[in-house]
Amino acid sequence: MEKDVIFGNSEPEKVVISDSRVDLPASKRFLLSLQHFVAMFGATVLVPLLTGLDPLVALFTAGLGTLIFHFITGGIVPVFLGSSFAFIAPVILVKEKYGDIRYSLGGIVVAGAVYLAFSLIVKLIGTNFIKKLFPPVVTGPMIMVIGLGLSPVAVNMASSNWPIALVVIITVIASATIFKGFFSLIPVLTGVFVGYITSVLSEIVDFTPITNAAWFSIPNFTFPKFDVGAVSLIAPVAFVTVMEHIGDITTNGAVVGKNFFEKPGIHRTLLGDGLATIVAGLLGGPANTTYSENTGVLAITKVYDPSILRGAALLAMLVAFFSKFGAVLQTIPTPVIGGVSLILFGMIASVGVRTLVEAKVDFSKSRNLIIAALILTLGIGGASIKIGVVELKGMALAALVGIIANLVIPEKLEK
Repeated sequence: MEKDVIFGNSEPEKVVISDSRVDLPASKRFLLSLQHFVAMFGATVLVPLLTGLDPLVALFTAGLGTLIFHFITGGIVPVFLGSSFAFIAPVILVKEKYGDIRYSLGGIVVAGAVYLAFSLIVKLIGTNFIKKLFPPVVTGPMIMVIGLGLSPVAVNMASSNWPIALVVIITVIASATIFKGFFSLIPVLTGVFVGYITSVLSEIVDFTPITNAAWFSIPNFTFPKFDVGAVSLIAPVAFVTVMEHIGDITTNGAVVGKNFFEKPGIHRTLLGDGLATIVAGLLGGPANTTYSENTGVLAITKVYDPSILRGAALLAMLVAFFSKFGAVLQTIPTPVIGGVSLILFGMIASVGVRTLVEAKVDFSKSRNLIIAALILTLGIGGASIKIGVVELKGMALAALVGIIANLVIPEKLEK
């Protein structure tokens, strides 16, 4: 199936919708979507809890944003969009300065517009220039930084109760490598289920949120307010998250084995991410970003059907109104999520290694060693550069330094 998508004043482009659907009954497809939903849930609701936004709105806008992204990209990129952590500090700063969270939402809307501007630039200059900026010697370590940079979060969560986390890890490993049939496709969901039951038997699950939650409720949709000062504090963060976006799309493509830079094109993924963030800001949700947690699920299950992710998006939108079910997910103990995350984030780092191996990057050359070393040490070591309220750190800083090093260090560095 094909759709005409018009970009600016250019001619409509044909984008082919992926027909590589997993041939499974609806009940099993639902479980696969539920697995992706569980993987993204914790991080997606944590951002609004920290910033003062409505978690149910965050779930709704994450699901809606994912559907927007899939529509813009022709439905061929298996990506889920959730709440972005990069915007937490400036959103809180604007809320405290102006005394109204709606000014933060205005900044988020403009940040999404920045994505659209980047999308147009990429469309005009072409993907060849982008590929020149991101050769395997840059993208491989970048992907490793994404996984390894998130690993302390997973370790901290797992260390709250290592026995429970180990039960989850062992279950995921067994489901992925030993179990046969459909269970081999849902190792993350199986691990969470077994970990939850073990936690209940260990009497560490607090059922209070379930008891107190209503069955149904309408998310607290909030419309933005705009102020130049507030926008100037939040919108520049998009310059950082654009680099994170490129890294995440590179990782997703490496996992799936497809070049999403070429098809549907990085300009379309940027456009989809930007429109999703604009809609989120207009409705009262946090800025959206592509989620590594779901890419990790793809890596471990090897089920790359984008419609599974769209099912997870619809589920997120539904749960936004079904608050009792959302409360059940909130009772999942921290070590259960930590055990799952340890494997998911490690899988992402392993994909980075695979990228270097498959591209046959020659590390006997000092140039390649230097580029990779800078990306890995800056990305994992916690280096940061702060310009006003915009802070470059983690993968964003590592990617910027890696890109510059790749451009300025001469190819013939060796004597």
